[in-house]
Amino acid sequence: MIELLVVVAIIGVLATLVTAALNDARKKGGDAGIKSNLVNARAQAEIFYNTNTASPDTYTNICAVGPVVGGVNTINALVLAAAKAKGISSVSINLSGSSITVAVCNNNAIAWAAEVPLAQGGFWCVDSLNTAKYFATSGLTVAGDYICN
Repeated sequence: MIELLVVVAIIGVLATLVTAALNDARKKGGDAGIKSNLVNARAQAEIFYNTNTASPDTYTNICAVGPVVGGVNTINALVLAAAKAKGISSVSINLSGSSITVAVCNNNAIAWAAEVPLAQGGFWCVDSLNTAKYFATSGLTVAGDYICN
C-alpha cells in the first residue's frame, strides 16, 4: 500500500512539472504568433504604401478596420491576428499602447506603428522605420505615437 502511495505521489509531481512546462510552451507559441503577424504587417504596409490608389505614397488609413483601402489590404487584419494570439479581441487605432489588454495601430500620412502585449510580459512593437523590437513597458507611450521608442 505504501508503495502505491509513493507511485501516486511521484506521478502527481511529474504531472505538475509537465503542466507547468506546457503552459510555458503555450505562452511562447502565442508570442511567436504575435511577432510573426506583426512582421507580416510590416511587409503589407510597404505594399499598401506603394499601391494604395486612395492616398498614393502615404500610410493614411493603413490601420483602418476595412480590409481594403485604395484597392489594397490594410494591416488591421494582421495586427488583429496578433492581438487574438494574446486573447485581445480588437485593435485600438491612434491611441497609447500602455495597457497589457490593448493592441494598438497608429498611423498618419508619413508613418505608422503597431504594438501588441506579449503573453510572457512586455510588448512587441513594429513601425514604418523597419523597427521590430521588445519593450518591457509600452513602446507607444502617447496617443498617436508612430515610432516604437
